[in-house]
Amino acid sequence: MRPVLINPNLVVQNNDTFTTGIIYMPVGLASVAAVLVAAKINLIVVDAFGENPRSRRMTDKFMLVGLSPHEVVRRIPSDATVAFIYANQLINHMSVVEIISNIKQQRPTLPVVVLENSQAVTAYALKNAAKSLFKAGTDFLLLGEGESGILDVVKWFATSPTKESRPIVPGFIASGDDVPDDPPPFIDDLDSLPFPAWELFPLKNYWSMGFSHGPLSAKRYLPLLTSRGCPFPCKFCVIPATSNRKWRARSAQNVVDEMAFWRDKLQVDEFHIEDVNPTIQDKRIRTMCREIIKRRLPVTWKIAAGTKVESIKDSKSVDLMAQAGCKYVSISPESGSAKVLKLMGKPFNLDHAANIIKRMSEVKIHTQACFVLGFPGEEDQDRQLTWNMVKKLTILGVDEIGLFIVTPVPGSEIFADYSGYESFSDLNFTPTWRKDYAMLADFRMALYKRFLIWKLFYHPLKVIVQGFNFLRRRFDTKMEMVPYKAIVWKRLQTKSSVSLPPDPNLAPGE
Repeated sequence: MRPVLINPNLVVQNNDTFTTGIIYMPVGLASVAAVLVAAKINLIVVDAFGENPRSRRMTDKFMLVGLSPHEVVRRIPSDATVAFIYANQLINHMSVVEIISNIKQQRPTLPVVVLENSQAVTAYALKNAAKSLFKAGTDFLLLGEGESGILDVVKWFATSPTKESRPIVPGFIASGDDVPDDPPPFIDDLDSLPFPAWELFPLKNYWSMGFSHGPLSAKRYLPLLTSRGCPFPCKFCVIPATSNRKWRARSAQNVVDEMAFWRDKLQVDEFHIEDVNPTIQDKRIRTMCREIIKRRLPVTWKIAAGTKVESIKDSKSVDLMAQAGCKYVSISPESGSAKVLKLMGKPFNLDHAANIIKRMSEVKIHTQACFVLGFPGEEDQDRQLTWNMVKKLTILGVDEIGLFIVTPVPGSEIFADYSGYESFSDLNFTPTWRKDYAMLADFRMALYKRFLIWKLFYHPLKVIVQGFNFLRRRFDTKMEMVPYKAIVWKRLQTKSSVSLPPDPNLAPGE
């Protein structure tokens, strides 16, 4: 048995190196790899981005960072039995398709399976991308949580696989199969999974970039998944489709065990929690904090991907989090308009959020408030309400805001409501193909500028500190880090490299 796990290139939209080009370490793929390692299977990992994050190729709209498709295929050993490609982020879809096509051109007999990333709001449901992936040449999709079916699939490809001997693995879909609407069964006992096999990935290259998804304040960091899924029905989000609104969590002890493990093994003491909603169970978070404190574990942790602020019960929880090393929390009000929140299916309690943000500011936990613009049905007066909410949160002490223009993520409830894009990679938070993009982009920029003015007026010391943090490259917030990221990608764009013509064989959506 000789499976190959492939992480695709990172894709950056040329006209927006601020919002795009975020580095997400492939924690889901590392978890799948760990299951294979535990079964003593001799696997290979090819990280198309991580192995060469300072090389790039250009198209008219995008920069693809990392190995070329030829280099990816060249790293696949001659005795490989199957190649798994991780569909990690929606914007990277064009890289996934490109790698599939090149494997099929150079190694036509090697089976290709695309793995779904079911635990990121920036990923996508493969059931909605199946046509594109099968057209590119993939043989199978593995939907849901790859850890649950990967061993049976790998063992099947190591034999002389036939249609008749194909294992019954929920979510293991071939071209021509009916793609189920509901996700495959979930892993309930997350503590039973081994820790991610980060030893197989080029961690030093990730660390050398100097930025990440969460604000990076240490030389080394790792992402954590402490829970999976989300119970909320937000219509712009893919997670209801990939998690069926079911939330599951690792135990507090298991999470802290992982922190301690990586601190001992890799000297990592900063962890970025990438769950889509880690604080759903306040009791678990409090237990986790007490466990860190009891062990006197000197770690820093940050809730980088966001959480439902109402699930953080009160100031006692906030104080425990601060004492246990929490330095950053991202929350998602999404809109200041009650009408738009109702259209989204997104509940939000402003009074509770205000109390939590105020207390976090007092105990030196940095906070981000994220909003989406352009949801169907949003009007000028709704955006004005968002403007007003941003001002109120700024006065209370929120450290930064994130403003994202709604894009139809494949698998989200609003996916079918949009058209006009050419590629799935166009479906990022700077959707220039939207007819109202110019108006929304102008509003976004005006609100960012006004936020900085308000912050300078109400919290001038914080602005000074953020400027200092940018200069020393030790970031407390994403707003300090993002300009540095943009500079890195702009410099890479100016390097001489091969420009790629558009592929005439790819139809819209591919």
